[in-house]
Amino acid sequence: MGGMAPRGFSGPVVLRSGSPAALRLSGADLRVVATARVYTCGITPYDVTHLGHAATFVWADLLASVWRLCDVETVTCRNVTDVDDVLTRAARLRGGDVAQFALEQEYAFDRGMSALRVRRPAYEPRARHFVGAVQQLAAALLAAGRAYVREGFVYFRGTGVVDRCGLSREAALTLSAEFGDDPHDERRDDPFDVAVWRPSGNGEPAWPSPWGPGRPGWHAECAAMALSVLGPSVDVLAGGVDLAFPHHAYQAAMVEAVTSVTPFARVGLHVGEVRQDGAKMAKSTGNLTLVTDLLREHSPAAVRLLLLDRPWHTAWDYDPGDLDRAAGRVEMLYAAAGRSGGAENPATGAVTTALLDDLDVSRAIEVALDGGGAAARLLLRTLALT
Repeated sequence: MGGMAPRGFSGPVVLRSGSPAALRLSGADLRVVATARVYTCGITPYDVTHLGHAATFVWADLLASVWRLCDVETVTCRNVTDVDDVLTRAARLRGGDVAQFALEQEYAFDRGMSALRVRRPAYEPRARHFVGAVQQLAAALLAAGRAYVREGFVYFRGTGVVDRCGLSREAALTLSAEFGDDPHDERRDDPFDVAVWRPSGNGEPAWPSPWGPGRPGWHAECAAMALSVLGPSVDVLAGGVDLAFPHHAYQAAMVEAVTSVTPFARVGLHVGEVRQDGAKMAKSTGNLTLVTDLLREHSPAAVRLLLLDRPWHTAWDYDPGDLDRAAGRVEMLYAAAGRSGGAENPATGAVTTALLDDLDVSRAIEVALDGGGAAARLLLRTLALT
């Protein structure tokens, strides 16, 4: 076959099993041929990285590692939301330039991820570089009759998005408001219509557009970046469970509206929230445990296993004592890896089987501890604990 290879393709993929690896995730069997595409919603770079953030990115990193273990080429994309009203306000409070402030915060985030052995994604699109793509998305939605212009805003018609998510109207309104939306905006035809493009006021980031100076809407940023980098569909859309609605729901709906390719994401990897003091760990509540603080007293392997040694989709409460338990589990794996037992050890296959079954790290650990040798070494490599 002539012509250029698709983006992210590095040659033929030979699977150890002789057939595409089936990863069971979110109740679905994901069978991938040649290339898996993973889009992870990244940070809004306005503050320090806490354990709740790290959980999402460590799990997304493991997902890619498991596919690579099965010789599946994995193309990863993790965006940076560097056009956002929260970021603008934070930069103002610190008296700095928005772009410079975002770069400084992103640098701190990258250091934390590197310490936790999270691989850099193949693509790291930044919202400010995709403003033109958002405008193209807005124009396409208008041409398809899925959006309308009002007072400098371009609104996406969100009718049906809530129904797809199985939420009640009341619950959806509450979630929308929690993420800074205003369901009572009288400019909208429907409370669930959202801004693809919005006008900017004095001191706010602004770009020229056919609808006047303005900036992108949050959901539209990720829709445009994912569409531009990975195309009209992805295998996995990853992020914290709080992003399932409204963010991922609208991101998918916008892409599907302009491409007619459905579903946009075959499955979602919505990582369970991390709690502390009985509430979700969040900057807004201030109940944060920072990655940098943990790494001063604990090994990166212990922190990483703390996040992974549990079901990925369940919420959990952080207890400092859990880190000692995680450190002990790491040492046990190191000891097991030093035992005899080569690649023919049947436990090596059982480790892979456990990881392919909904990323069951806890079961894979027990198998590796029991089998030892090559099985434990394989797991340590895959979990990036060495």
